Amino acid sequence: MAVINAADVAKLRKVTGAGMMDCKKALEEGDGNFEKAIEIIRKKGQAIANKRADRDASEGVVLSKVTSDGKCGMTIALNCETDFVAKNANFIAFAYSILDKALASGAKTAEELSALNLEEGRTVAEVIIEQIGIIGEKLELSYFSRIDAAHVQPYIHPGNKLSTMVGFNKAGIDIQVYKDVAMQIAAMNPVSIDKGDVKEKVLAQEMDIAREQARREGKPEAMLDKIAEGKLNKFFKESTLLNQEFIKDNKMTVKQYLQSIEKDLTVTAFVRYTLNL
Repeated sequence: MAVINAADVAKLRKVTGAGMMDCKKALEEGDGNFEKAIEIIRKKGQAIANKRADRDASEGVVLSKVTSDGKCGMTIALNCETDFVAKNANFIAFAYSILDKALASGAKTAEELSALNLEEGRTVAEVIIEQIGIIGEKLELSYFSRIDAAHVQPYIHPGNKLSTMVGFNKAGIDIQVYKDVAMQIAAMNPVSIDKGDVKEKVLAQEMDIAREQARREGKPEAMLDKIAEGKLNKFFKESTLLNQEFIKDNKMTVKQYLQSIEKDLTVTAFVRYTLNL
């Protein structure tokens, strides 16, 4: 049986991120062969991943970041099983390493991101499986989105459970303006940018709800559509970004706030993603 020294264990730990005892056991099982030891650790991760496949991974982190030129932003959610792991600095750093790889590569889809080479010739998907073996919890890259715009502004709410990202049609504006809108989205959870962007299914649902409410209040059947349309206007004001009251000054809408900064300034896209809030 090969003699396993501390230097070999430390080297394996650096490569795999596994614990010292796991690395020592893998080297012993592989009779000192470094490549076999790596494979043993990877197989352990796959075995644990298979075992925990039906577990609920509802905790985790949601992170957003932009490229250095501010023209492309990406958001990911990396899920785990417990809040204890979600708050761990190594887990957060691992999530950021995935996000940084996505930004550096220009990934466009979650599938493309999962297939990227992350570490030592291993893909993002493979390294996540390895981390399952190391951490002992189900991990899942559950969300990915990308925005391209003249300027993209990210916002991560304290605790890493909620993140927003918003694209603007103009760059070079005071950064606080961009941040204000990103935080507006976090706080007010709009369904779309403007009235015309609301999905037909959502509009139909809101009209049905409004009609039913009016019917229960005893309103005449002939008046139901008109009443529903009035409630729909309220919905637009509360639920579409540009028509919402600006959270820092409710005397103006978000659209009016942007136009007060620069006449043609507007939002071109946004995403908001949250875990357990």
